[in-house]
Amino acid sequence: MKFRLLAAAIAASVSFSAFAATESFEFDATHTYPSFEVSHFGFSLVRGLFKDSHGTLTLDRDAKTGSVDVIIEAKSIETGFAKRDDHLRSKDFFNVAEFPTLTFKAANFKFDGSNPVEAVGDLTMLGVTKPVTLKINPLKCGDRMDKKYVCGADVTALIKRSDWGMKTYVPSIGDDIKITIEAEAMRK
Repeated sequence: MKFRLLAAAIAASVSFSAFAATESFEFDATHTYPSFEVSHFGFSLVRGLFKDSHGTLTLDRDAKTGSVDVIIEAKSIETGFAKRDDHLRSKDFFNVAEFPTLTFKAANFKFDGSNPVEAVGDLTMLGVTKPVTLKINPLKCGDRMDKKYVCGADVTALIKRSDWGMKTYVPSIGDDIKITIEAEAMRK
């Protein structure tokens, strides 16, 4: 009987400590900027960003695990030129009427020490889901001036837009897309 009570107490403390090590965060939309750059006929780079995104992040640094779930509103694309933005929202590119969101979901994180350095997951765009690896550099956590505990990072990835069926003007408008996300996530 004592053995069962001791085993139950150990199991409860192990599961409580594992739960306590997991932190949950919500991305701060006012400090998170999913952006991209693409070659324009090889003469210049067109850069743009999505102004509306939200999502969640969980981290367990002790267990070296994490997950991320992000939703980007495709219609919020902005490049600084309204006519181009309207074209990017059309069927030629993001087709926002049929596919209003882009999503990224990952449950496979790679760590260097206690810091996550990669998130391997799936990007869904234009109804197509493909694997993508996000490089995380650096990750800093702490209290902001507003006393909210946040984690922030610069996140990058390289993709080929044609892999998701976005083939308009390839190769004149580049197929290779560099994704950069400056992100801050507040602890729940």
